[in-house]
Amino acid sequence: MDTSTIDFPSIDAIRANRERLGERVETTPVRRLKDPALDAVVGGNTRVWLKEELFQRTGSFKPRGALSVMLDLDADALARGVTGVSAGNHAISLAYSAQALGTSAKVVMPKNANPFRIQVCRELGAEVELVDNVHQAFARVKEIEAREGRVFVHPYEGPKTALGTASVGLEFMDQVAQAGDTLDAVIVATGGGGLSAGVACAVKQLRPQTAVYVVEPEGADSMARSFAAGSPQAIDAVRTIADSLGAPRCEPYSFALNRRFVDAVVLVDDDQIRQAMRLLFRVAKLVVEPAGAAALAALMFPLRATLEGRTVGLIVCGANTDPQTYCAQLQP
Repeated sequence: MDTSTIDFPSIDAIRANRERLGERVETTPVRRLKDPALDAVVGGNTRVWLKEELFQRTGSFKPRGALSVMLDLDADALARGVTGVSAGNHAISLAYSAQALGTSAKVVMPKNANPFRIQVCRELGAEVELVDNVHQAFARVKEIEAREGRVFVHPYEGPKTALGTASVGLEFMDQVAQAGDTLDAVIVATGGGGLSAGVACAVKQLRPQTAVYVVEPEGADSMARSFAAGSPQAIDAVRTIADSLGAPRCEPYSFALNRRFVDAVVLVDDDQIRQAMRLLFRVAKLVVEPAGAAALAALMFPLRATLEGRTVGLIVCGANTDPQTYCAQLQP
């Protein structure tokens, strides 16, 4: 796929959209992480910054993209409401965004979705339908869109979604610069590629020499397969504890942005993710879902030698989990 002509948001457009999002989203904290236990697994000379997007409204980065789409809907579209498919985080963000904009949301989720996430969706006012798997969920959403006239807000595809997620990268670079430091690399987890597309687009425009690495779980490696093939690819099933990274396939626009701006895609296994979850709890006092620890897992394992002695930014993308699931996922 030729990505040289892909249309992507400028820094000015990303900043303007961030202003439009306003207080509906948080400018999440950034902090330098210092701890001997961290040094032992990433190298004592490696400087680590966290972008703590788990403190975003709804517990993940997702409202940035959903609201960027929904703010452009006219009154008739808002009156009909929105629909979407998700294992949790996007569904929660749609429920929140619909509530914030005075409309309704009907979300379709796989039956194996975390019960806590389903509960949060309903508490925020969304109607939730459960189906057997994520492939069926996409099919059901198409039916809802056709029959009810609801606007389908894709969980990770499209220019407006990338425009919204780009604000994560924009904020991260700005905040670290304000602290007097510069990032040599940024690591971001991906499912379908919406977050990594936006982040990479912003980071590379602000500082082309900053490397951007995307990390996926081995059991949901649609982006790695797509990079290898040179075109969007699909997976048949999600086989990882990081279920919020379990997109069934890459889509053309988000893949093209990743292909243009991302330096490399790396894979981590579930045990490596668990180790990173434990370390984030120990040294950062953060309780995160597996996806939120994937960036650290990449630094601890496949990227340690490459990035040792560098200044590295990690995006902690979400923390929508309950105590029982969290404790169970930490077990070997």
